[in-house]
Amino acid sequence: MASYQKYSTKKGQMWLFKTRAVIDPATGQPKQTTRRGFKTKKEAIKAANQFEQEIKNGLSIQDENLTFQDVFDQWYDNHSKTIKLSTKKRIESMFKIHILPRFGRLKIKEITRSYCQKMINEIAESIASVNDIKIQANQVFKYATKMDIILKNPLEHVTVPKQKKEFLNEPGNSEDRNYWKKDELKKFLSITKEELSLRDHVCFQLLIYTGARKGEVLALTWDDIDFDARSIKLSKTLFQSGGKHIFQTSKTKESRRLISLDPQTLELLKKLRIEQKKDNLAFMTVNTENIVFTRDDNLPLRSAYLNEKLNILIKKHNLHRITIHGLRHTHASLLFEAGASIKEVQERLGHTNIQMTMNIYTHVTDYLKEKTAEKFQQYIEL
Repeated sequence: MASYQKYSTKKGQMWLFKTRAVIDPATGQPKQTTRRGFKTKKEAIKAANQFEQEIKNGLSIQDENLTFQDVFDQWYDNHSKTIKLSTKKRIESMFKIHILPRFGRLKIKEITRSYCQKMINEIAESIASVNDIKIQANQVFKYATKMDIILKNPLEHVTVPKQKKEFLNEPGNSEDRNYWKKDELKKFLSITKEELSLRDHVCFQLLIYTGARKGEVLALTWDDIDFDARSIKLSKTLFQSGGKHIFQTSKTKESRRLISLDPQTLELLKKLRIEQKKDNLAFMTVNTENIVFTRDDNLPLRSAYLNEKLNILIKKHNLHRITIHGLRHTHASLLFEAGASIKEVQERLGHTNIQMTMNIYTHVTDYLKEKTAEKFQQYIEL
């Protein structure tokens, strides 16, 4: 049971409470704890009740001054041992730029839900990927509750505000689509065939005709391509940092997949393999890692290389602007238009859950509705 006292300060009368709820681990006996700085007795009573309840629930008095940074360090020391190098780099960057500057110095027990909501709102004004930032910060708070450092997770019921463009229905918004229609795609491939090297043309062809991720294509070795079975194995991704590269296994079992290749893409790959062998003989070099898409020194292409090529061609030929990831989206969209099932597209793209595939499917429903109307008309006119 706590006791309460009034005391004088330069700012006037204040209240404190004293309690013996804390057990000294060295002696096993209760020890007195004092908390000061309350404006009224009512505030002191409320704080004492909360303090005693926290002790009763197993929260340690030693955790009272831990900052968010302290808890992050504990959590990340364990978490970093379970993730890939590329994921580490992404998470460290997210915390360094967006999370620790806003939460790091605060005592984790004093971080409120209203403060968390304010910070998420602030981040959402300039960062589209605010949900990813919230997910990472939430892991630290979840760790703190699991370790009995805090009782409740202040980020648990915080909502992520929608971007302004999600509420607008303006004519220009349709141009935000991150995929190409069939005629746009055919035009792009004719440009790459005409203006790019065989290697770059084949690389873009493979991205478009398989829906593979950029890192998966850049990590391909010739052993991954079975020309007889007309298939390609996607089981690793390329990660580059500090001028070095490593091949990492794909993140999920769904990402590790064997998919079919069309005859046209297979023929292009055969031509590329012959050309690569001729170049290695001419320059007396060896492709020791058996990489499909290499630079002149037989190292993998830079991760940003394809992005740069794509942007140059889009600007030069005034194409609808998309990203490299938009080529993957394009593949999925056109598969749906061609009549592939959601399950088939999910397996080909290596999506972990079907909701990811459904998100793409919603982008082409208008086209599919138009096709349904055409089918009805054709049937009636027979």
